[in-house]
Amino acid sequence: MRALQGPRVSAGTPLQIWGPLVALWLVWGSTYLAIAVTTQTMPPLLSAAMRFLAAAAILGVGLIVFKGIRVLRVSVQEVAFSGLMGVMLLGVGIGTVSLAEQHIPSGVAALLVSVNALWVVLLRVRAGQRPSRLTLAGVAVGIVGLAFMLLPGGTAVVSGTDGDVVFWSAAVLVSAFSWAFFSFKSTGYPLPSNVFVMTFYELVIGAFALLGAGAVTGERLDFGVVTQTSWVALSWLVLASLIGYSAYGWLLNKAPLSLTSTYAYVNPVVAVLLGSLILSEPLTRDVIVGLTVVLGGVILVINGERRTR
Repeated sequence: MRALQGPRVSAGTPLQIWGPLVALWLVWGSTYLAIAVTTQTMPPLLSAAMRFLAAAAILGVGLIVFKGIRVLRVSVQEVAFSGLMGVMLLGVGIGTVSLAEQHIPSGVAALLVSVNALWVVLLRVRAGQRPSRLTLAGVAVGIVGLAFMLLPGGTAVVSGTDGDVVFWSAAVLVSAFSWAFFSFKSTGYPLPSNVFVMTFYELVIGAFALLGAGAVTGERLDFGVVTQTSWVALSWLVLASLIGYSAYGWLLNKAPLSLTSTYAYVNPVVAVLLGSLILSEPLTRDVIVGLTVVLGGVILVINGERRTR
């Protein structure tokens, strides 16, 4: 286990792992729909920054009330590496998805992010680790399911042209690699020992990175055109940030990364179903077959990691 995750990881009990993991599956799966609804009347980068700043404020107040302000006193190095994680995971990862959903359906964005699981396994192999055969089989099955759901002609254009769809789909794939790479490296970083403190600094620094990017690209927030629906969606994203990133940080320290990364398989299932039900995004036969195959891949990965542990 130590060879798999690095010296910072301590194995959690089944309840400590499965509770946060299921929350990660469901909560993050719903965020793709919420991002699409929020950005209908809000600029993508600035709304993401507002989301993370609000979540950081709530989390910071909670930490001070229950733990005292001293809990936020960590080393400069710990703040710096938390900031690096915030910029690469939240700034690059979520910022790119928010921009991409201006052109591609929310369910498709989630499907592209699911390639994260493949990146994770490739990074593990490159580092000299040997995932179990079931884990490798699960990844292969998951990728086959992804291929079914992304067959040519299955991606609707939300706005722009087919070229915009190709560009932003590629951008999401790159951002997924950024997420996987820095998640993989994080177990060796000098991060705060308290996962909620780590999440607080990630949220704050990631939010300021998004504010800067939004300012540079000329985004402006016009409160007069923002709908009540977008405000509700943004409020859910704030809550999802608190739940999701705290659960993710916890799992990075308590569970194998391959098991944690199964969220990348389950989130598209949730996202595609919600997008179809609420935004009327197309649910084709290819997507239905792909979802079924993806779930089979999740089962294989889970069983493979359980045997490894």
